[in-house]
Amino acid sequence: MAGTLVERFPALDLFQRVAAIRAQIPGRVVFTTSFGLEDQAIAHAIFAQALAIDVATLDTGRLFPQTHDVWAETERRYGIRVLAFAPEHHSVEALVARQGIDGFRSSVAARLDCCAVRKVAPLTRALDGSAAWITGLRAGQSADRAQLAPALFDDERGLIKINPLFDWTREQTLEFVRAHDVPRNALHERGFLSIGCAPCTRAVMPGEPERAGRWWWEQSQKKECGLHVAYDARTTSANAPQK
Repeated sequence: MAGTLVERFPALDLFQRVAAIRAQIPGRVVFTTSFGLEDQAIAHAIFAQALAIDVATLDTGRLFPQTHDVWAETERRYGIRVLAFAPEHHSVEALVARQGIDGFRSSVAARLDCCAVRKVAPLTRALDGSAAWITGLRAGQSADRAQLAPALFDDERGLIKINPLFDWTREQTLEFVRAHDVPRNALHERGFLSIGCAPCTRAVMPGEPERAGRWWWEQSQKKECGLHVAYDARTTSANAPQK
């Protein structure tokens, strides 16, 4: 099924791509959104066609107020409810006891520990029992994502992972969102191109890559949180999520 989607996607627009996902894949399909530009475009394509796709978000407990604002605006606009998956409170309490409230700044390992509690564990619950997972990843977002496949089988999670915007540019995405008057995060107008948790995100400076504002204090070139393990067809289950 992933191979068939890979073959079909280049000839389809976004509405057709998400409709093809729902039509072709039996079982539960989940789209996870962080309410960024890409996710809002995909959400519009889902809601406008009333597709039977679960739309879920990871409410980490550290999101920007503006992210909650666009979340609420999206629910009002489409008359829907986005499924929220929060971190387990005992795990958060233990994390803060170990690290302090902003202990994730002390090392990459500490930051990944925070991401594992606040994002990776809730994602596992959100995807439980699903046959496919739709994401807002684009190949142009970072060098690590440059070989992003339209769809592939994610060995680690045992489902089909689908990236319907794999070949879109940021400009195309913005044009789509504007053309359809889709709600968007006010932080985008302030230079926040990739928006995650508030303590871990800053605006991007002119000339910087799109994801330069994520965990900007880290020296590592690879800026990920462990949610996205598989990017392209060459990825194997040996690439386990970072802990």
